[in-house]
Amino acid sequence: MKGFIAFTKKEFMEQIRTYRLLIMLCVFFLFGMMSPLLAKLTPEILSGMELQGIQLIIPEATAMDAYSQFFQNINEMGLIVILLVFGGIISNELTKGTLVNILAKGLPRHTVILSKYVAAFALWTVSYLISALTNYGYTAYLFENSTVKNLFFSLLCLWLFGGFVLSLIFLSSALTGGNFGGLILTAIALGSLLLINIFPWAQKFNPIYLSSHNLELLSGTLSPSEVIKPLVITILLIVVCLYTSILLFKKKKI
Repeated sequence: MKGFIAFTKKEFMEQIRTYRLLIMLCVFFLFGMMSPLLAKLTPEILSGMELQGIQLIIPEATAMDAYSQFFQNINEMGLIVILLVFGGIISNELTKGTLVNILAKGLPRHTVILSKYVAAFALWTVSYLISALTNYGYTAYLFENSTVKNLFFSLLCLWLFGGFVLSLIFLSSALTGGNFGGLILTAIALGSLLLINIFPWAQKFNPIYLSSHNLELLSGTLSPSEVIKPLVITILLIVVCLYTSILLFKKKKI
């Protein structure tokens, strides 16, 4: 346990030194701030434009537009940021050989994986929380009709999906070598899940479901009970990915 705590502290310090902490907090804060602002200003800008004498009439923006923009930003640009920031979290240390001395002193290999995941998941949680709270505050301020349904549960689903993406990065990094192997394999895996999500029968078994039906939850057309199955499956897949990562990492030559 002492080794786990010490290595986790080392990971938190590494996040500060490599600017992962600064990048994640700043980028996700901007996502939270920009989403309601874009939703508010876009209709006003477009309605004032004339295309060949045709004036566009855009409906007034609502809180749903702000949350739609927020989920879109996190699902697209936020996902790219996560991949770029954490894509080399294991492979970089393997390439540099910085783990050799630590493991030689008796630190169990499973501790390395678990500590790194806890630190990465904590950073993702804090960044996402700041983004969600910022978005909530601006949305409540800019829109009178700021009441939506199942907001907390919808945000919870996207947060859990982020945890799944992190576990997938760890599994991919344990499977491949090089600085970009884990990043590329994770992108391929996510692309495969998106293709599988095309089939209606497979959607409720797919973690992508948690990040693609947020607006249905907010509008009330989808109830939280209908998301329980993909939510549980995603949690199980996180455990499986981490467990498999540990097994592969134990067999890896360093």
